[in-house]
Amino acid sequence: MSHSISILGAQVDAITIDELHQVITDTVRTNQQKVIANHNLHSLYLYHHDPVMREFYSHANCVHIDGMPLLLFARMAGHSLRAVHRVTYADWFPKLVGAAAQRQWRVFYLGSKPGVGERGAAILRQRNPGLEMAVAHGYFNMHKDSAENRSVLHQINSFSPHLLMIGMGMPRQEHWALQNLDRIQANVILNSGAAMDYVAGEIPTPPRWSGQIGAEWLFRLASDPCRLWRRYLLEPWMLVWLLLWQRLRSLPANPTGR
Repeated sequence: MSHSISILGAQVDAITIDELHQVITDTVRTNQQKVIANHNLHSLYLYHHDPVMREFYSHANCVHIDGMPLLLFARMAGHSLRAVHRVTYADWFPKLVGAAAQRQWRVFYLGSKPGVGERGAAILRQRNPGLEMAVAHGYFNMHKDSAENRSVLHQINSFSPHLLMIGMGMPRQEHWALQNLDRIQANVILNSGAAMDYVAGEIPTPPRWSGQIGAEWLFRLASDPCRLWRRYLLEPWMLVWLLLWQRLRSLPANPTGR
């Protein structure tokens, strides 16, 4: 069974892929709406610097762990998490889409550059016969009352998806989801990042063994250093300092007992 824990001040759920699928199945079956989010090092950094991100996560019904460093932080805090509690979209996305095809869930993907979503959706339909998937690119005016934003919402709601996957990168995808949450007609809303870009071949997928040893970031940095250098080379140090500060605050005020 999953349970909630705190990592560097942010709440996450110790949940596996099978447990996530059960959450989604129950949500669709009962016709509810839930937000399933995720945390990695980049989102933790944004969480501590962006109040809109904090508000988005306060609306999330489930927050899974995406990244081996978060498992390490959790273990340092005394939580006995295992590798199965790391659910990253590079591994989960194909299984989730396969489950959607099998259970006849409609999937709407919002994100990526024009044409990329269509290319990825065609690949996924070929791999998963019967998959119902619609797409819209993520390059539009995000202002809540803009004509483009209203058009995107109309496309989504007309399709009436069971799953809405938003892949516009952090924090844009979370900002958009939060400001439109009351107008989205979908059972499950997920912030899926670059998942479709990997499927479509828009960006190279890191070797899957690299994620198990915490080296996936090296491959991503090498593939797009101009965009990702700050995320992987600077932001983690802020989190390390935050971890050290929390550890120092937890030390006894008078450890010698005198």
